[in-house]
Amino acid sequence: MFELEWSVSLVLLMFLVGLLAGWVDTLAGGGGLITLPALLLAGIPPLAALATNKAQGFVGTMTATLMLVVKGHLKIIRLLPLVFTAAIGSILGTWLIQRVDTGWLHWGIPLLLIGVAGYFFACPQVGKIETAARQSERAYGLTAVPLIGFYDGAIGPGAGSFFAASGVLLRGQTLLQATIRAKLFNFITNICSMALFAAAGKIVWIVALAMMAGQLCGAVLASHTMLNGGDKLIRPLVIVMCVLMSCSQVYKLLLQ
Repeated sequence: MFELEWSVSLVLLMFLVGLLAGWVDTLAGGGGLITLPALLLAGIPPLAALATNKAQGFVGTMTATLMLVVKGHLKIIRLLPLVFTAAIGSILGTWLIQRVDTGWLHWGIPLLLIGVAGYFFACPQVGKIETAARQSERAYGLTAVPLIGFYDGAIGPGAGSFFAASGVLLRGQTLLQATIRAKLFNFITNICSMALFAAAGKIVWIVALAMMAGQLCGAVLASHTMLNGGDKLIRPLVIVMCVLMSCSQVYKLLLQ
């Protein structure tokens, strides 16, 4: 286990990083673009950074989910089958990332993110109204949900955007409806992944706790934003975060 030199300033900085990421992640997903680079810059090794990112991220998704449930915008009982398949995908992804080489994802994920951003940019009306579903709820729960859950367990950044985009594209939901459901799925995949990483002793808790507090504050702010006219922010944020995540990953690859 590596040793991290921490200070009050580092803890405060990580709190602020968590706050910003919690706000962005709750509205559009992609908070990992903010948190993962910050964790790596703090000197945390990649696998420990992924683990710590899961630990801090689950608080934001949990807070957003609870607030949406309390306000009556999210009915968990109806979504239990999808929650189950999301959890299975996340567990498998977290288990495998600790044992196999996933180098191909470094190029595959940026391409996928650009595709999501391009689709929403080229089709500005997508997600504004409900449309005919391309998949049944059952088929969706057996394909897209566990696949995105697997990705979230293994890598993570952008999973919220992928869940939301899949709800629009495959289930014909509005972007707001899909984003609300994505909060629950993302919470489940985060907590399952975190549990496995914690059992393996990969989480840097002093950093994770500071970021958890920030995520809590950011998610509360974003939940109010989302339900009070903030849905207009979701589409541009999805586009911006997907592009930034993709560019960030490609830049890292070019530096190697």
